[in-house]
Order: sequence, then structure tokens, then C-alpha cells
Amino acid sequence: MSTKTDFDVPVKAILNNLIELDNGEKVAGVKIIPRNIFILEENDQFSILSRLKDMYNTFDFEFWLVVTDRPVDIAVHIAQLQAQFNQSQSSLARKLISQDLQKANQFINEGVSDVEFYFLFKEKNIEIIQKRIRLMMNGLAQAGLFSSQANNDDLRVILDSFLNAGEKTEFGTVMS
Repeated sequence: MSTKTDFDVPVKAILNNLIELDNGEKVAGVKIIPRNIFILEENDQFSILSRLKDMYNTFDFEFWLVVTDRPVDIAVHIAQLQAQFNQSQSSLARKLISQDLQKANQFINEGVSDVEFYFLFKEKNIEIIQKRIRLMMNGLAQAGLFSSQANNDDLRVILDSFLNAGEKTEFGTVMS
């Protein structure tokens, strides 16, 4: 006997770099460009962590730190390697390129992905959303981290990651 469980997600649309919810609230956020601070000197590590703590303490609103995997498409890289292989006359260069092609194909078979980090929050007022995004981006910049506003594609990846166990959904037009 099979049972069906309905899981209703209150997402109305993803537009203008916002997830619009059925209740009028919008989810917005900032994408943090990863940086390995643990290769820095210990004083620099503590400085970045201290500035992040200061930034967190300036937030007077609820937010979520979201970590997700994003599939990486290396098809262009493989095509470039293949072109280099075909143009190369040197047997040593062809051997090295061949090894790179094997590694790239192994990545495809294993499903290579990047780890991405986001700050997300909910709010109805667009002006407050923009103010919070600037606050987050400025705080991250002061901590020595680069960021950008989460765009529509980023928000779709986040939803896919949490709602579909990381599987990317493809929606197309049904033709009759």
C-alpha cells in the first residue's frame, strides 16, 4: 500500500532576485564567495572571524546561513582540452592533456559540485530588503569576504537543493 504525503511549499514565484511567498513576504539574500581563511596567518584568521562576529551582532532581524552544493558544468573545459589535444603535435603534451581529460571525465561521472554559502532573510518591504542586502555585503567586505546579491538562479539552486535532495529540476514546454 502506497501513501502520498503532500508537502506544500508557499512559493509563489522567483522574480527580481527574490523568492515571493504566498503570504506576501519575500526571501532575499547574499551569496558569499568562498574563501579558505585557514591558509592565512593566525592573526588574519582571528581578524576575519572577529569582524564576522561584529557583523552578526549588527543584524536586528532573523537570518539563515545556508550551505548548498551546486553542480558544476565542465563541458566547455572538456571541449577546450579536446581541441588542445587534437592540435598538439607533441606526444608529451598529448599525454598530459589526455590525463586531464580522464580526470575531467571522472569528475563528470562522480558529479562534481561547488559548495556555496548564502545569508537569507524574509521581509515584505523592498526598501528594507535592499537595506539589509547592503548591510550584509558591507559587513562581509569589512571582514575581507566578497559577496553579491543572490540572483534568481542562485535561489532556484537553493530551493532545488532543499526540496529535491540536491537534484536539479528541468521544466520544459509540453508540446502536443
